[in-house]
Amino acid sequence: MPNTPPPLTLSDYAKKLVGQRSSADGLSLGQLKTEVLSGLTVALALVPEAVAFAFVAGVDPLVGLYAAFMVGLVTALFGGRPGMISGATGALAVVMVALVADHGVQYLFATVVLMGILQLLAGVFRLGKFIRMVPHPVMLGFVNGLAIVIFLAQMEQFKVGEEGAKVWMSGPTLWLTLGLVIGTMAIIWVTPKVTKAIPAPLAAIGIVAALVIFMDLPVPRVGDLASLKGGLPSFAIPDVPFTFETLKIIFPYALILAAIGLIESLLTLNLVGTMTGKTGGASKESLAQGAANVVTGFFGGMGGCAMIGQSMINVKSGGRTRISGTMAALFLLAFILFASALIELIPLAALVGVMFMVVIGTFAWQSFKVLKRVPRSDALVILLVTAVTVAEDLAVAVIVGVIVSALVYSWNAASRIHATARPSESEAGARVYEIEGPLFFGSAGSFIELFNPENDPETVILDFMGSRVVDHSALQAIEAVAAKYQAAGKRLQLRHLTPDCHRLLSTAGQLMIDTDDDPHYRVAVDYDIKTGRLGSEH
Repeated sequence: MPNTPPPLTLSDYAKKLVGQRSSADGLSLGQLKTEVLSGLTVALALVPEAVAFAFVAGVDPLVGLYAAFMVGLVTALFGGRPGMISGATGALAVVMVALVADHGVQYLFATVVLMGILQLLAGVFRLGKFIRMVPHPVMLGFVNGLAIVIFLAQMEQFKVGEEGAKVWMSGPTLWLTLGLVIGTMAIIWVTPKVTKAIPAPLAAIGIVAALVIFMDLPVPRVGDLASLKGGLPSFAIPDVPFTFETLKIIFPYALILAAIGLIESLLTLNLVGTMTGKTGGASKESLAQGAANVVTGFFGGMGGCAMIGQSMINVKSGGRTRISGTMAALFLLAFILFASALIELIPLAALVGVMFMVVIGTFAWQSFKVLKRVPRSDALVILLVTAVTVAEDLAVAVIVGVIVSALVYSWNAASRIHATARPSESEAGARVYEIEGPLFFGSAGSFIELFNPENDPETVILDFMGSRVVDHSALQAIEAVAAKYQAAGKRLQLRHLTPDCHRLLSTAGQLMIDTDDDPHYRVAVDYDIKTGRLGSEH
């Protein structure tokens, strides 16, 4: 009989599961410890953010904490980029203010459910792939603007007093708080040089918190924001009328929230992927964000999306897998259920110091050098997106940046259209115009102005070998040039056009189209000039 291996003990099974080197995901025991500690660090940093954003939206702090837990858990398990952290965010909270003020928190829950459904649809139809169209200057502006927004958000922690009547710190309290913030940042900077056994932000929070607690220093603490104690979130269908009037109220908010959430999440996906050297799935992230918000809406949360600050904390603390994000969500729930009294003792200065280090690490400092080297238009886009991110929100800034970048590209591309005239080698007395540059809506007018039939011979050849006919505006421009030569009683011949261009230019029956060596790219839009109707793509 063959030798049968001895049964595995629980210890052996655990080692085999996470192993010194697992063949499934390369996770070692050391990395597992790092993932868990990274999750704990992120959970601590999530608490004041979730509470603060709940206040911004005008809802109970537990609504923000439940959102951070549920959105964080679902996206950590199923999102497109392991290592990303999601939760309640300020970009979404500012949109919710008017809805909560005018209609109440139940309408917010209904809106979050609809927001999630819209994001699910975006994932199903793979709309997330359009994030690839965001140019690099827009990404630089987004990162810089977000770093400034994170920095400005921490300024609220330097205020004391009741909500709505807060004043800036002064005197010994201010100086002591600043000292603790600087001390936290120094510990984060020094810790990796001493040991990598524990994430630097977690070490800093632990040391500063212990100092404040044992010395009973008079500085603001997490408990001064709100009580964290609560129970498990419970399922409930939003208490709103299921009518068309309700849909009219919540749909505009849901659409805006879905767009902001996806843009911020997908840009964070790209940024984390750049830092970790791994790409993520945009459609998968859209589906995860949608599912997370549907669940959150039914369990009394305010919804959320990816959080770049906490994602940076996780990545820099060593979090690379889904374990860190999952543990962050579970630790946050444990804080709410069991450890609220302990977490409330943590000084806000320690968490502010951590976020300041995130700001330093997030801001693209090399962009100052880039501004001097890149074209002025790209420099303008970087500065514009940074400014709009700070003044408005991330989604508006990215949309503005993409539009400006597209207009600049169109302008530059339009200026490249030109024609070089030479005698024809195949037809005596004919003149050949070699067209260079893309022919599209932006360059169509300049293309038409290139030709003057009165000064041309009886036969003219337009050679499009060096050009590209992009859209139906280009086709109309070719038709306009053909009409000019027809009116002058002269013969126009077109070379190196695609087969679909041949068909779409059927109105000019007098045109002699040379099909030898024609390219085979597709015109972007099938437009029948004869009928003036759009058709299907080829």
